[in-house]
Amino acid sequence: MDKSDIGTIAAWLTEQGLKGTSESELLSGFCVACRAAGLPLDRGMALMDTLHPVHEGRAFRWDSESEIESEFEYGPSGEGEALSTWQRSAFYYLWSGNENEVRRRIGFGDPIDFNMLDKLLEAGHTDYVALVHRFAKEGTIGEMDCFFSHFATKHPEGFSDRDLSILRKLVPILGLAIKCIALGRIARTIAEVYLGKDAARQVMEGKISRGKSERISAALWFSDLLNYTKISDNAPPEEILPFLNEYGEAVISAIHEAGGDVLKLIGDGVLAIFKAEEPSDACNAALRAERSLREKLATLNAARIVDGRPTTDVYLGLHIGDVFYGNIGSQERLDFTVIGPAVNEVSRIASVCRSVDLNVLMSSDFAAAIPDAERAGIACIGRYALRGVKRAQQLYTLETAQLGGSG
Repeated sequence: MDKSDIGTIAAWLTEQGLKGTSESELLSGFCVACRAAGLPLDRGMALMDTLHPVHEGRAFRWDSESEIESEFEYGPSGEGEALSTWQRSAFYYLWSGNENEVRRRIGFGDPIDFNMLDKLLEAGHTDYVALVHRFAKEGTIGEMDCFFSHFATKHPEGFSDRDLSILRKLVPILGLAIKCIALGRIARTIAEVYLGKDAARQVMEGKISRGKSERISAALWFSDLLNYTKISDNAPPEEILPFLNEYGEAVISAIHEAGGDVLKLIGDGVLAIFKAEEPSDACNAALRAERSLREKLATLNAARIVDGRPTTDVYLGLHIGDVFYGNIGSQERLDFTVIGPAVNEVSRIASVCRSVDLNVLMSSDFAAAIPDAERAGIACIGRYALRGVKRAQQLYTLETAQLGGSG
């Protein structure tokens, strides 16, 4: 490999990083190009922590001879077997010390003192080098504070000094390209987690100006936990967050599985929308989410009863109508949400559940939009005045609806 090859590979990494090529394709393309130019790479791996509510980071792998999983996500490494595995790795050795590179000539008698070296030796590799490129504080997001990589060769003489010199020149460019893609992924993740998938998509597409909104028709969902105030007053403080998280998981996962978007978490309340070209399809999706939620609650409450922990139920209001969907707030703090009379109405419908001992109520507009096959399972409970709403509403419920599960 000469200077021209090094420049070509560096230019390719820069171009692909700007294009948004995936991390696994960047690593694979880098290793293949290096190998074609005479650098004896047989195995490569890149790893970077991320900012994600579930995954600690992502890793990417390449092998010159065998098909392997090119990328995978890994969970927290702070305890148990995951911690033990991490502490046995060359990456941990670099992360916890002051060195930026560690090499083991495993085919020439160097110690097999890091995780995976024994498997690499068995597969015929002779030399191994691991590197870390640390980020300054200004370039760190969450736990993403460095870029790890390692490379191995089966060459009979291992890596030459020139091979290592070339890697030291090119790997930082690889790391920068991968970091560029990772930052975009983090931005999308944060937007989806805090805004919901559809709102996140619109924000990431550039709809961040105050006042930008569109009028949409959607099925609206507003749910709340039964007796949450009473339960939170009586339960130990350390139980409150797990309580909210477990019931929140049941509600939110049911909505997402049915194709809905959660827009707001308001204490123990959830505001969500279901969009579809046909109103009947939107309402049908909301009802699928309601059925899924009841199944999840039954499983959750049964487990909590066995553990002697408090249980509850979810009361739910369903409505359909036109809303404005977009950015509201100040120039410095915006919220991407829905506004309009229909949003106020669905929250008021949900609040009626408590007084009539039913766990789901729907507006007459929602009931009228339900597919014929579903309409046989609903019943009218009468006309109710809703606080803050000018006209009284005819409300409906599912024949199977009833409140319960609190204790």
